[in-house]
Amino acid sequence: MNKYSKSSRKQLASCDRRLQEVFNEVLLEVDHTILEGHRGKASQNAAFRLGKSKLKWPNGDHNQKPSKALDATPYPIDWEDKARHFFFAGYVLGVAEMMGIKIRWGGDWDSDKDFEDQTFNDLVHFEIIDD
Repeated sequence: MNKYSKSSRKQLASCDRRLQEVFNEVLLEVDHTILEGHRGKASQNAAFRLGKSKLKWPNGDHNQKPSKALDATPYPIDWEDKARHFFFAGYVLGVAEMMGIKIRWGGDWDSDKDFEDQTFNDLVHFEIIDD
């Protein structure tokens, strides 16, 4: 049975309950790690400077409390295996849809299922969509 590390549990606990529900459900079938939930000012601005985010503090969904975004990747981590990230994202999005929770993925920002039209890929990023 898959289970979160102490670090993943801490990061997930900093997130909106809907993200917690989706990712706890995903964990039942697909092992993964939660890299980051809430980001403080220093972390967000560092992510921006490094090109890992397009937004400065406090404009990112990671900056809210609880966080409306998290970064997660299949476990064990393999940054070179892009196909695993696409598979994982599809699974996460399917689980979220079945639960009635709207989520956007950083590999398809406009949610049109056209992965070639992205100008910024963040394959580990998932965020709540509030209508």
